[in-house]
This record gives sequence, C-alpha cells and structure tokens, in this order.
Amino acid sequence: MQKDEIIITNAIVHILETSVGMPILSEYVLERHEELNDLLRAHIHKVASGDDLKTCVFDDEAGSEMFDLVKNFSEDDLIEFSKAAATKLYEIMCANPDIPSADFCVVTFMNEGKSYLALLKMNYKDSFVHMTQNADDGSNYNAIIMQHATLPASGSKLTEAVIIDLEDYTIKIVEKKYPVNGVNTNYLSEVYLKCHAKMSQRTRMKIVEKTVDQINHKYFEDNIEKQLESKAVIESQIREEGAITPAVISEKLYEEYPTVKEEFEEKLGKYNMVKDEIRPQNETTVRRYHKQYLKTDTGIEINIPMDEYNNNDSVEFITNPDGTISIMIKNINRLMSK
Repeated sequence: MQKDEIIITNAIVHILETSVGMPILSEYVLERHEELNDLLRAHIHKVASGDDLKTCVFDDEAGSEMFDLVKNFSEDDLIEFSKAAATKLYEIMCANPDIPSADFCVVTFMNEGKSYLALLKMNYKDSFVHMTQNADDGSNYNAIIMQHATLPASGSKLTEAVIIDLEDYTIKIVEKKYPVNGVNTNYLSEVYLKCHAKMSQRTRMKIVEKTVDQINHKYFEDNIEKQLESKAVIESQIREEGAITPAVISEKLYEEYPTVKEEFEEKLGKYNMVKDEIRPQNETTVRRYHKQYLKTDTGIEINIPMDEYNNNDSVEFITNPDGTISIMIKNINRLMSK
C-alpha cells in the first residue's frame, strides 16, 4: 500500500478518556484539510507497511458485534457506525483500566480502487507545551507545563490500529497486549473484534532467529564460524529473494548434521513454519543482518559489513594451532579514527 495512493474520503474522531466515565462522541465528521489528510495518510501507511502487522478474519461463530456492524457499514452511516464502534471499545477499556485512553479515529479511504475502513486508536502521549498567563501584578508569565493528552505525530507509529477491507472483510491489525481480567491479552483482536490473527512477519522472523540461536548454542557454542555463517545465510536469502524460508536455512546450515537439522525443523514445525515464506517489508526488521557484530574476550569490538564479510579478499578468519582465532583484515588503503 503506497502512501501517495491512499485517498482519504472521510474521518471522524471520538474521545475515549476513561477517567471521564463516558465516551465523548462526535456528531460530525472532521473538516478535512491538507495537513489532516497527510496525518491520517501517514498513520495508515505506517500501519499497513509495518512488519508487526497481522492478518486476521472475523470468527462467524464467536458472535462478533463488530463484524455485524462492519457487514452493514455504508459511507452514509459513518457517524452512527463510528459511535457504536467507539462505545463498544470504550466499554472494554473501562472494564480493563490498564488499556490506555485515546482518541479513536474512524477513517474511510480508497487504495487502488478498493474501499477500506481504518480504526486508529491514537493513544495519548505526555509532552511539554508552553502556556502564557498573567501574573498577580498584571505582567506576563510564561510557563512550561505537561500536557497529558497529546496525539501521536505523523512521524510516529501507532501501536493499536485496524484496517478492514470492505470487500472481503479481511483485517490487518497492529496491537499490544494489555491485562484483561488479569491476563495479558490481545484485546483488540480477541475481545473487541473477535477475530483469528496470524503471526506478524516480525514475530515469525524472531521465532526463526531464536530457533537458530538455540540450535547454535546447543551444538555450536564454540564454533564462531558457524554462528557467523547462520547470520550470513539469512542475510543472503533476504537480499536475493526478499524473504527467508526456514527449510532452505535448515538445508544450508545443517545439511551435514542430520540430527541437528531434524531438531531445527521440529522446533519450527510446532509453528507450522518450516516451508513458509517469511517476507519482511520494513528495513528496521532486517537491519541487524547488514553487518556482522563481533566482540572478543579482550573487549575489542568489530563491525563488518556483510558484503566485506562475504569477500575473502577483505576478511579472513584463521584458527590457530593453539585453538585461538585470528581475524585478518586485508587490502586496507586507509584507516580512519572515529
């Protein structure tokens, strides 16, 4: 979903401040202007392009009130729909005080000819603002005060938001767990929407990384070259394919170790991820693979760009007869102090 191709058609905002005791519902859609459209577009794009985005579908058997509202949604009924959606969310928030207060912005937009509905929960942030007032003697007094209900800026990323395709009702969601009845719960998907969510690309990526680390720690703890190779194999897949497949990683890393290979695939098999393709979209998800980060037992730290690590004319790892390791950095034209 390209940012410039997101066309905002309507928006309305409701105030969900739990300390008030009731939602402050608007009876009018927002008067949109260029800056507001840019703000909404930026938030929707960041949600849609993030690797913490999950896909889910409504559960017909769960009796989802939100699904009933969405199925009957029309642009002409945006105000009443948004008020019902906001009230339902507010009830969940009041029953579970750890869920943060927010402005709840309901947005309709078009992208590539398709209609979407965005539910943006803009959790309040603390920030400092100036305030001007008259002192007792009539002179001006400028103060700096804490404002407790400022909204996330366009450059920040919402942690709770829903995008619904109004044609097939598939859902894209980012969410955080909060205590619900004492249990940390993805309340947006499980309680509010009542939908089944798949794991995000970021979560799937972390599972693969953790599994590789566990296997390497168990079988190759003293083999630094195998640990470096693991990172290089994942980086190579991302660079060449734009995605990783655990089965391919398993083949490249552990083909010579059948028992290790079997254990690696068994661990990922619990998540049905062995043959799945994991395709991160966001650069921050894979940034750590751009370099090999090394630290010696003597405290020396070395960062090697992956291109240089893969070039034998640039870096060579040498295992000495006494078991120590030497790192030879070759063909240096100039050294710089940083």
